[in-house]
Amino acid sequence: MTRRVVVVGGGISGLAAAWELTGGAEPAPDAPAVVLLEATAHLGGPLRTDEVGGRPVDMGPDGFLGRRPEALDLCREVGLGDELVPVAARGASVWARGRLRALPEGHALGVPTRFWPTARSGILGVRGTLGLARDALLPRPDLRGPIGDRAIGPLVARKLGQRVVDLLVDPLVGGIHAGAVDDMSAAATFPPLLAAAQRRGGLMRNLRAEVPAPDPDGPPLFWSLRSGMASLVDAVAAGVRRRGAEIRLSAPAERLERKAEGWTVWSGGASTDADAVVLATPAPPTAALLRPHDDEAAALLDGIDYASVVVATFRVPADAVPADLYGTGFLVPRRSPPRTPGGDPWAVTACTFLDRKWQHLARADEVLLRASLGRIDDTRPNGWSDAEIAARAWEELGALMGLTGQPSESTVVRHQAGLPQYRVHHLLRTAGVEAAAARLGGLAVAGAALHGVGIPACIATGRSSVRAL
Repeated sequence: MTRRVVVVGGGISGLAAAWELTGGAEPAPDAPAVVLLEATAHLGGPLRTDEVGGRPVDMGPDGFLGRRPEALDLCREVGLGDELVPVAARGASVWARGRLRALPEGHALGVPTRFWPTARSGILGVRGTLGLARDALLPRPDLRGPIGDRAIGPLVARKLGQRVVDLLVDPLVGGIHAGAVDDMSAAATFPPLLAAAQRRGGLMRNLRAEVPAPDPDGPPLFWSLRSGMASLVDAVAAGVRRRGAEIRLSAPAERLERKAEGWTVWSGGASTDADAVVLATPAPPTAALLRPHDDEAAALLDGIDYASVVVATFRVPADAVPADLYGTGFLVPRRSPPRTPGGDPWAVTACTFLDRKWQHLARADEVLLRASLGRIDDTRPNGWSDAEIAARAWEELGALMGLTGQPSESTVVRHQAGLPQYRVHHLLRTAGVEAAAARLGGLAVAGAALHGVGIPACIATGRSSVRAL
């Protein structure tokens, strides 16, 4: 009998699961029949590519880490190996002490690993630099001993000082999740930091041993696709369709029913029987589907909250932009003083110089800038219109980096509830959900809510969910 597996969710995690089910790198003659249900009218979730000035520009994630193999492998398996492009610039800046300052060499996700480069950067000022000196000369011991998880912010603040957290660690680590490191899980987001903090001696020295410095002559740290990240979505979808998989759009899964053997998935009033199901959806819909079968697993998923972010992309005449742009962009710490005493905090959290970061987007007469707005603790952009977001972002970029005039074109894209927050003990939460799915039998979970928000991590959960079945 032909087996059937239903994949719920058409983001990159669900597509990776469907690809793996149909054989992965090599089509499998004995592969099950696959039905993929996507609640919206398009696949890929936040992986979206639009045309800006005649170029394919990503409106969500614009690339992925190269030191993890999953995304590179999938691109090559679906025939996009020749489309891969390496990052074209290195370095970035941070808004600190009234101006943009280059991030120092020798940091790991914002945590300094060497004293002098950070001290010379001018980011921390005298008070912050003294905290680094203490770690180098008289490191504070860890009073809590070995422990399964810690919040990143307090851990680094105790070792290196609060200014390191506010000006370096929170903008980088917090920015990845649009969250705050005050209660962010070290075990889930930065395991080497947790290991380094629990060893004897200074944190900077221990972290150097845990995270070797990148080889300047080694492979690129980041990659993208010449036609945009949505081309990966299209290629995987086309591949699974060629292998016989069925993809249904605008088909949200409404409920799961347990059968004597397998499951029934209800969508749009119609049922689909399946031997197994992969739930590759965000935490809230996954919780709703699991609640009738395991309310504890549903409660664990309900504890994962999400941040909404907005991306404003600008096409700008080259003469409106300072000539001395550095690296791939800059970050704005969430605790930065407002522009005027008593004024509104900055809404922009980061800016990417897209045409500097990716050489295939470069044009001689213009610059592509992308501003990010919104965090778990800043929901103001949700109440602004697209025109208000574009105006506010452009105004703040002018103050931060010296833009003049007006953009030639602007595009605003919202990612509502787009980034899950990994609180302390997040891995215990996900282990409980995965164990519950395994107990139910014929069920597996995948997605960004589990083991990482980056594209490689999401692909990994999709493919590993199939192996778990």
